[in-house]
Amino acid sequence: MRGTATNVRLSWPGKTGPRQPPAAELEPVRRGGEPESLLVAGDNLAAVPALGDGGVTFTLAYLDPPFFTGREHVHVTRKRLGGQLVRTEAPAFDDRWSSLDDYLSALIDRIAQVRRVLTDDGCLVLHVDPKTSHYAKILCDEVFGPRSFASEIVWRYRRWPAKTQNFQRVHDVLLRYVKNPDARPRFRQLYEPLAASTLATWGDRKQRAVLDAQGRRRRASVTSEATPGTPLGDVWEIGIVAPVAKERTGYPTQKPEALLERLIAACTEPGDRVLDPYCGSGTTLVVARRLGRQAVGIDESARALQIARRRLRAAGYCPREQRVVELEPSSARGRGKPDGTSWTRERRPGPSSLTAVALARTSPAIAASSAMLGPPPSDQRSASESQRVLRRG
Repeated sequence: MRGTATNVRLSWPGKTGPRQPPAAELEPVRRGGEPESLLVAGDNLAAVPALGDGGVTFTLAYLDPPFFTGREHVHVTRKRLGGQLVRTEAPAFDDRWSSLDDYLSALIDRIAQVRRVLTDDGCLVLHVDPKTSHYAKILCDEVFGPRSFASEIVWRYRRWPAKTQNFQRVHDVLLRYVKNPDARPRFRQLYEPLAASTLATWGDRKQRAVLDAQGRRRRASVTSEATPGTPLGDVWEIGIVAPVAKERTGYPTQKPEALLERLIAACTEPGDRVLDPYCGSGTTLVVARRLGRQAVGIDESARALQIARRRLRAAGYCPREQRVVELEPSSARGRGKPDGTSWTRERRPGPSSLTAVALARTSPAIAASSAMLGPPPSDQRSASESQRVLRRG
């Protein structure tokens, strides 16, 4: 039964549904590094299926794609020179699109590929804003099926008010979908502190409902057992990364570590693998490793990879690094493509400035990548693309 297909779909001129990713293979950038973390440079549309073809699966995939802002984002650094604070800017990622259709086409392609690499009890969390969240939910329903929808988490934060004749926009949306709605999901209940009124009335002991003969609740009583708090709801109040915060990197759209701590703690167990295909400054990777999870991050931006690498090393983790090399179809008949053609090692022109690397299709290098990551101790379940590549901090 799984997610059960839906007849409600988004439609736009030229939509063909999720498209086939480009074939690619892995190529290490440098030797060494810990087996529990991997930085991947290149297009996530090619990297994600390459991981899956190599037998690598993930319990949690956190996707923080561009928000369709229509502008180019920059990385800001500040240094004191001669007693003055000097601000410098450098390009980080480009979020300009020819149309909303183009943006949504790129998004559904990547959602489909990420679903392939989830464990049966794993989940995807898609982080978007109210401008596109309603479109994104329908796309996820198309790919996963409506029964796989698990949660809509509202992340509420405070920031400087904007001059607008409207309510202030102070929240993002996180859509959570499980791979298989018939499987027991990987989920750990988290708690938040009790309300002051609850503490004043009932104290810090667990409450118990007292029922009548018909099973209706009549009153509540207090047990002797201490309560862990209130089960965490789906509206989270977490501050944005403050300008003076130690975790701040200056990379645009950086998310707070506290947000990722909640997601990873709730949706994974120690030893599980976490994927961030838009890893940006590396927040997901740093938090995942600190919580004892394995982590894989993918990004096309050399600057993002540089910052993520620096953050991981500062936290005591030395990631392995690889890059994606796309392959050209060969004219010779062979195995590997539906039309009978095979893939050759002849490389397509690509950016030469990338310093970390990504993953690819069936090749010995992919199998090596899977072996280097190693199976999570708790995982016994199963061993023309869009005009612009989605990149996000």
